[in-house]
Amino acid sequence: MDVLKLIGREQLLFEMDIYNHDGQLTEMVEKSSFLIIGGAGSIGQAVSKEIFKRNPKKLHIVDISENNLVELVRDIRSSFGYIKGDFSTFALDIGSSIYDAFIQADGNYDYVLNLSALKHVRSEKDPFTLMRMVEVNILNTLKTIKQSKENGVKKYFCVSTDKAANPVNMMGASKRIMELFLMRESQSIPISTARFANVAFSDGSLLHGFNQRIQKGQPIVAPSDIKRYFVTPQESGELCLMSCLLGENKDIFFPKLSEELHLITFAEIAIKYLNQLGYDAYECTSEEEARNLVKTLPDKGKWPCFFTISDTTGEKDFEEFFMDRELLDMNRFNNLGIIKSSLPFEEEKLDGFIQNACGYIGTKKWTKPEIIELFQQLLPDFNLKETGKYLDAKM
Repeated sequence: MDVLKLIGREQLLFEMDIYNHDGQLTEMVEKSSFLIIGGAGSIGQAVSKEIFKRNPKKLHIVDISENNLVELVRDIRSSFGYIKGDFSTFALDIGSSIYDAFIQADGNYDYVLNLSALKHVRSEKDPFTLMRMVEVNILNTLKTIKQSKENGVKKYFCVSTDKAANPVNMMGASKRIMELFLMRESQSIPISTARFANVAFSDGSLLHGFNQRIQKGQPIVAPSDIKRYFVTPQESGELCLMSCLLGENKDIFFPKLSEELHLITFAEIAIKYLNQLGYDAYECTSEEEARNLVKTLPDKGKWPCFFTISDTTGEKDFEEFFMDRELLDMNRFNNLGIIKSSLPFEEEKLDGFIQNACGYIGTKKWTKPEIIELFQQLLPDFNLKETGKYLDAKM
């Protein structure tokens, strides 16, 4: 599958930036030790490969998914082989006391990269998964920053999202709040981050779902009105690596919007995807028609698709990587922009957020409106785009 052609490009976005700085990046990696949290997710795997192939002194990867860790090791061994340094993986939940014991036993790293996140807008539909989002995206981030400071880590990197810029969903707002906490924590440890476009075919994404639908002989469904920017998994790893190693304190890296990075709809990608597999897309008028036709159309070189207008909660009409008030450096790299972040934060409100969130968790009782109100105390302009409909109600 040619991912670049699917998203409408001919070459990797950061090819020139990596070429210009590869000597510096390799030198830094070779003399450093790394801990990657959430390293078995799509972005985490990409970052792990970028670091591994540059021969680090130590590369430890932690993830809650044992299966994904196994596949990561197989992938790395099959692609790059072995290194002299210490390469180890650990199937751990970073919110657990067992992880704390792991850090206490070692914890000696130059760089900590936190790629763990709840990233789906569909995770907002119930108050329990939503609080898990708060825990993973905010509370666990603060926990691992505290541990990094205690162990003398040189630099902490944490992944954000383009949806943190003027958020309209709880996921984006959780990352925006995380960025506010990062600004406070950056006073005592260097921190950089990155805002992403969609990572094409990342685990759980709609494009990854295309693969699953084909393998299971099921129709493809995609919104026809939602346009998004896409980067490849390799580009996501390169973006994180450059932000971590080359970014200054408080820097937020993002892909420049240019001719090389353009908007494309999911429906357009679905059609190109099917063409690469040798099928023509056949547009259906309902889910039921698509489910019925998938039994017969593939034998005729066609695949049933149901392209819809998006009407679910939290879908942003357009994507943006920065806001009007943010100071930008667009000159340092060819295809990377940098937000020189100085997000204002109020100590009392940040402390109040933690106290209230932990209070809800402690009592084991909260509602979604209470969490929304908690978010709005830190983000008074946050306006949740609530339609009452969620992706889980669709095919």
